[in-house]
Amino acid sequence: MTKKLGRLVLSVPFTEKVSARLSELFDCLTPERVIPADQVVENAIAHRADALMGFTSPRLRAEHIAKLPASVKVIATASVGFEHIDVPAANARGIIVTNTPDAVTDATADATMLLLLGACRRAKAHVRDMDAGWQSRNGFTGGLGVQVTGKTLGIVGMGRIGRAVVERARGFRMPILYHNRNRLPPELEQGARYFARLEEMLPQADVLSLNLPGGQGVLMTREKFALLPKGAVFINSARGSLVDEDALIDSLKSGHLAAAGLDVFQKEPSYDPRLNELPNTFLLPHIGSATLETRDAMGMRALDNIVAVLSGEPALDEVKI
Repeated sequence: MTKKLGRLVLSVPFTEKVSARLSELFDCLTPERVIPADQVVENAIAHRADALMGFTSPRLRAEHIAKLPASVKVIATASVGFEHIDVPAANARGIIVTNTPDAVTDATADATMLLLLGACRRAKAHVRDMDAGWQSRNGFTGGLGVQVTGKTLGIVGMGRIGRAVVERARGFRMPILYHNRNRLPPELEQGARYFARLEEMLPQADVLSLNLPGGQGVLMTREKFALLPKGAVFINSARGSLVDEDALIDSLKSGHLAAAGLDVFQKEPSYDPRLNELPNTFLLPHIGSATLETRDAMGMRALDNIVAVLSGEPALDEVKI
């Protein structure tokens, strides 16, 4: 029998493949559903946990981390985002926090293209029509969307996911513009045009896609939406906190924006219902990484981080802020 590496408390259940490896390597306390932060703390104390592993919920605030037993050495989240964990509070107690930045790239880029196509081709209205038994007869001029092929795509955030979106967009013959904190080397740009100032790129983007981390305040304000050309399409698979949703709604209502595709919102899951009432939106419930293959990869990477730390090795993906 394989010797266990330590005691592990989970805050969410994981996929079958990840769960099998968890059970093999650790004395594991696994919940049947997502549990609240107070319960995570109670389980960590009762189980004398060496590590915690979870997903984007529950939120582990400073008051929760302060109550964790001294045995906890690492908190691993199987996600790119880590804003649900008070990293400074954990680090102050000598607890390492890790995330999984690479595992979600392809699935999130795929979902971004789904948002783009769904928004441009008015997929929500058409799906609702089919659900109702195909009541509409669009004829020659009804139900028209916006063609994706050949449109100029502006990317905000040219990291792993942004570059993966570009790979897919090139299949639609989309010229690529991008705004990033720093310009990429030519081999990563691959012909994309760099803008140091977002305000200079926006008027030239037929489609704007946000692919950058949150935590930097509201990026898309009323003024920024106004800089986009009339009839532009807005896509957000990054973070809802980057967008002034009142300004977005007004831009969609006025027709300045032709459409928007959103996978993330300021408040989740209690998002603003006005967004869904608009005919020119295509909305998804934050499913960017929601494929079996990706969730397996995320769980395995989080587990790799825990194994490294408990084995006395550096974490593979330590969060440092």
